[in-house]
Amino acid sequence: MMIAKLPDSDEETVELPSGATRVRRDAVVPDASGGSRADQAAAELFAEFSRSRIAEWIKAGVLLVDGRVVKPKQTLSGGERLTLDVELEAQIEMRPEDISLELLYEDEHVLVVNKPPGLVVHPGAGNPSGTLQNALLHHDVRLAEIPRAGIVHRLDKDTSGALVVARTLQAHAALVAQLADRDVHRQYEALVQGTMVAGGTVAAPIDRHKHDRLKMAVREDGRPAITHYRVREKFAAHTLLQVKLETGRTHQIRVHMAHIRHPIVGDPLYGPGLRLPRGASVEVVESLRGFGRQALHAELLEFVHPVSGTTVTAAAPRPADFDGLLVALRGSGADRTR
Repeated sequence: MMIAKLPDSDEETVELPSGATRVRRDAVVPDASGGSRADQAAAELFAEFSRSRIAEWIKAGVLLVDGRVVKPKQTLSGGERLTLDVELEAQIEMRPEDISLELLYEDEHVLVVNKPPGLVVHPGAGNPSGTLQNALLHHDVRLAEIPRAGIVHRLDKDTSGALVVARTLQAHAALVAQLADRDVHRQYEALVQGTMVAGGTVAAPIDRHKHDRLKMAVREDGRPAITHYRVREKFAAHTLLQVKLETGRTHQIRVHMAHIRHPIVGDPLYGPGLRLPRGASVEVVESLRGFGRQALHAELLEFVHPVSGTTVTAAAPRPADFDGLLVALRGSGADRTR
């Protein structure tokens, strides 16, 4: 058993022989926090944990106020003592698997993965194994103690590129907060149908499709969604875009591009099917027909490091299949603009 005691604090983390971790925290609510809810005050004092997890612990009675069980919404006056004593069970729901990972950045707090196309991020129906979570658990078994093995955002199975992973609870809470506050910079590259003259912004709310539960859709009653794009390169019947997300809704880029009638090439859910340029060469036809996924790549990820406060920038190289498709389109003699 190993005990790590932080100096000059009432914090203790104990690694148990079972592999679980016991966490003890003890703190006094400052007078300045008087009037705050119990979950709000606790989230400020125990900042390494997310507010939702704090609320769950208050409800479960493992986070007490002056030794008493209260409700998360209980108003505090200031001066109360908060005590937390909880055992974090290993959250392994699947076995670690030796799946190769390309790391763009790594330290003891976070890592950034270059996810290849075809790799599912989270396990689910039909994908109990062979996922990024399986690979992460093999890379670092301690990630079993972090929600979803530290994954704080996702990429669709057939979307490639940079994805950040938290390696500690403190980093997890900080990154989730940055995403919620729209402080994580995410830049994509997308090849879309049709020729576009200029860039722009799509501000259209998104929610689950009313009739097809596998799809998302632009809906007036949906959640706000904003996508910025600019033309990077033009071809005879396609356009390569640089896309930046201001929000992060499910399938956001795919839905927004289809909404403005420029769906992403190869998109099986939101695209109209294969469209071939008039007079396309055999190479272009074969490349388009052989590209079996949406042409979307998360090329750049930038965030504030949860511990050092420095800016971390990770760039993911374009995958070979995407690059090969662009080479074929360039070879068709199309007009190009950078």
